Amino acid sequence: MLKAPVLLTRLASFMPVFDWGRRYDRDALGNDLVAAVIVTIMLIPQSLAYALLAGLPAETGIYASIAPIILYAIFGTSRALAVGPVAVVSLMTAAAIGKLAAPGSPELLLAAITLAFLSGVFLILLGVLRLGFLANFLSHPVVAGFITASGILIAMSQFRHILGISAGGDTLPELLSSLFEHLGEINWITFALGVSATAFLFWVRKGLMPLLLSTGMKPKLAGVLAKAGPVAAVFATTFAAWAFGLSENYGVKVVGDVPQGLPPLTMPSFSLDLWGTLIGSAVLISIIGFVESVSVAQTLAARKRQRIVPDQELIGLGAANVGAAFTGGFPVTGGFSRSVVNFDAGAQTPAAGAYTAVGLLLAAMLLTPLIYHLPKATLAATIIVAVLSLVDFSILKKTWTYSRADFAAVTATIVLTLVFGVEVGVTVGVALSILIHLYKSSRPHMAVVGRVPGTEHFRNVKRHKVEIDDTVLTVRVDESLYFANARYLEDSIYDMVAARPNLKHMVLMCPAVNEIDMSALESLEAINERLKVLGVTFNLSEVKGPVMDRLRRSDFLHHLSGKVFLSQHQAIVEIHGENPQIRLSCSQPQERTSP
Repeated sequence: MLKAPVLLTRLASFMPVFDWGRRYDRDALGNDLVAAVIVTIMLIPQSLAYALLAGLPAETGIYASIAPIILYAIFGTSRALAVGPVAVVSLMTAAAIGKLAAPGSPELLLAAITLAFLSGVFLILLGVLRLGFLANFLSHPVVAGFITASGILIAMSQFRHILGISAGGDTLPELLSSLFEHLGEINWITFALGVSATAFLFWVRKGLMPLLLSTGMKPKLAGVLAKAGPVAAVFATTFAAWAFGLSENYGVKVVGDVPQGLPPLTMPSFSLDLWGTLIGSAVLISIIGFVESVSVAQTLAARKRQRIVPDQELIGLGAANVGAAFTGGFPVTGGFSRSVVNFDAGAQTPAAGAYTAVGLLLAAMLLTPLIYHLPKATLAATIIVAVLSLVDFSILKKTWTYSRADFAAVTATIVLTLVFGVEVGVTVGVALSILIHLYKSSRPHMAVVGRVPGTEHFRNVKRHKVEIDDTVLTVRVDESLYFANARYLEDSIYDMVAARPNLKHMVLMCPAVNEIDMSALESLEAINERLKVLGVTFNLSEVKGPVMDRLRRSDFLHHLSGKVFLSQHQAIVEIHGENPQIRLSCSQPQERTSP
């Protein structure tokens, strides 16, 4: 039988709650409760707004913020990550299910919870198989471009609620065309409410905190009140809509009836047809959600010298999504803004999220009748203010300056997302990330090197004044060798050899080669045979131990015309004999391209 400490250690590896829970104390409880109150105040309007963005009833936003938070607190590793509906995932949800059923219908909700279930199962599967590294194939520039384009689409999609018109669309051209077609239907009372709420929320983000501090208010209290700004907008516009009968008398669209009580127990569909329709979207939502979540979690963990476990994060987020599927929600992930608020408010453990869930549960049971008159324009204003902070066109300038390939990828991602929609944009973004990686690694940097005079160091002849010998060619390859670059390696070496009629020895310098696969091994064998015919010995130097281990398991070393040297200096000394300086001359440094 396992002893208790050993059992707890094993449980903690699967459920981190058994790790931080053992050290939970009164101080942590106090800090977590304060953070929970602040985040709950922030989450109520946000959850309603993101449900609206996903095309679902308002209450589903609150439902998607209760069970998922608790499950993440049990299975997740971040101490500050706040899980729930977020803008980009809500937009992707709307794109995935919007054409499957009528807005607000039971079929649409069934599609949403099925999407959450598929996303959760996919994330858990990735975590169990320890495949979190796959998210690394989605490059940061592509993610930044996708989020920027998504922010624009989200903001544009909410203008119809600000204007009080019945426009729609999934792409920027569709949204703009629909808005222009319906401009004659503007409800000016709705427009006034929406613009006022938007302006107020923008001011709250920047101006309320300094104003409160100038009155002598303590920073912590001022921070709480500043975060409660959206609640003030909700209260003021809801009161105005109720007091003046804006819905009944002036056609202002409001949230309407919201069921009061506990989140319902729901069951995802197990229809293979629906699964086939949603599985692609579920995979994309999972990848984007995980990348966004883990980047936030790692950033916040680094501030306190903590660490997260990406594979366990997959399981935590997967459990959260499965929880959303069985409690009437839709896909969720870790949100940037609420996580930062949670961190800044002093959250010490994931228990802060569990307390937030309790607060939202009380809101679902007690406060939902109060939001009947909440104008949809106010929720749209909340979304617009939240997502415009995601729009960052500076990534275009940065990538243009640093890497034209990354610039092409980020530009294509932005344009395709805006023109063809979020699913096409993120799919192409993933494909571009992988293709760019393959392109770069398929053409590895290769440098002819010579010895720096008076040293044992070897550097690129195009950057340094070095000693070289016409009878010896040393080529340093700065990439692992595999099927995609094996042919390029062969062709490059043949070209270099052909340009040197006096060549007697060729050395392939391998300090950066971490892998040689079967295709590359066959290329090395072909190079060895070709050089042997030409009377040129083929040598290797600075080969790493694991690579040598694999070479020894083949016949390559038995047929190698030259040797494998421990260092490049040793190679030159042995090739030239006792006096290595005899046939050396100095090349002149040319264009500076690499070390």
